[in-house]
Amino acid sequence: MPKFTWEARTKAGAQQKGVMDAANEAMVEAQLKKFGFTSITVKQEKAAFKFSLGGGGKVDTKDLVVFTRQFATMIDSGLPLVQCLDILAGQQTNQSFKTALYNIKESVESGSTFADALAKHPKIFDQLYVNLIAAGEVGGILDTILNRLAAYIEKALKLKKQVKGAMVYPATIISIAVVVIGVILVFVIPTFAKMFADFGGTLPTPTLIVIGMSNFLQKYIIVIIAIFYGIKVAIGKYYATPVGRKSMDRLFLRMPVIGVLIRKVAVAKFTRTLGTMISSGVPIMDGLDIVARTAGNKIVEEAIYKVRQAISEGKTMAEPLAESGVFPPMVVQMISVGEATGAMDAMLGKIADFYDEEVDDAVGNLTSMMEPLLMLFLGTTVGGLVVAMYLPIFKLAGAVGN
Repeated sequence: MPKFTWEARTKAGAQQKGVMDAANEAMVEAQLKKFGFTSITVKQEKAAFKFSLGGGGKVDTKDLVVFTRQFATMIDSGLPLVQCLDILAGQQTNQSFKTALYNIKESVESGSTFADALAKHPKIFDQLYVNLIAAGEVGGILDTILNRLAAYIEKALKLKKQVKGAMVYPATIISIAVVVIGVILVFVIPTFAKMFADFGGTLPTPTLIVIGMSNFLQKYIIVIIAIFYGIKVAIGKYYATPVGRKSMDRLFLRMPVIGVLIRKVAVAKFTRTLGTMISSGVPIMDGLDIVARTAGNKIVEEAIYKVRQAISEGKTMAEPLAESGVFPPMVVQMISVGEATGAMDAMLGKIADFYDEEVDDAVGNLTSMMEPLLMLFLGTTVGGLVVAMYLPIFKLAGAVGN
């Protein structure tokens, strides 16, 4: 627990100071008031730097899943909410998560609802989590909601890892290739160029091109790096603007291979999140608002907000989804059937399961397609440089042989 220094006056008016371990400032103040202190001032001590192998900082998604699963089991077993929080906080190795759980426990003990207490820690518990917990508290099905949340977070994490895995592999290979080519051009080619200059004679055209590239890179390498950095910063600033984000997100969706993957991920995320919220008793308007703000793509976000607007006007969900052009016809038809039959949450779950498999296939296809292209790129560039530099040696060997 964090340490707090305090100053206060006794009933006799004497000034006293001290240090107390507590979850937050309010707990220190409440404890001092019990002892009859007044004019209380509380400040948290700055933590000294400690070397650690882990256990602090950002709360990992895996920690959140484990907490949610364990919490559901405890609630289902009949343990009181405050006792569950106390037990789970005590066993946490992540100091940030531990402090947050103790703060939540204190808020609940002070009369706050569990959902309101969670909402005070938005970096750990997002709006989806808080709204589902609120629905569970109202409906008296907190253990069921917690199990649904854990399952949702696990599937969302799996989806995120799949997409990251598909992007990391080609990015890593291309980065290594660029570094290797740069090293060859800056350090290896000049050695060959000096050797060829000592031999004299006319060099083959490919060799002259490679030597020219090497000379250019050595002369302007700082300028090239500055240009690339400037482009990166400019793109980042442009994407930060509403117009820039919208235009680039539209471009991403229209890309030949990546766009298909992004669209499938968006559909899977939309249906999984909305289905979980509806089945847990969250009003559909609130659910759509949360889903839109967590879509991750401006075009998808606007499409979901149009759906929300249409529902507020008494229309169906399927029509604006079809007009958006983001969601495939099959998804629109299945949602239309779900609306007609009153089984929207079950239909959304089926769509999410189907598109989870579609994302698996898309990632596999992307990886299998990228591998030969990357090998071709590496072979052409690195192999081309090597051949270009050995051409004069082959030429010289042929002349000597003759």
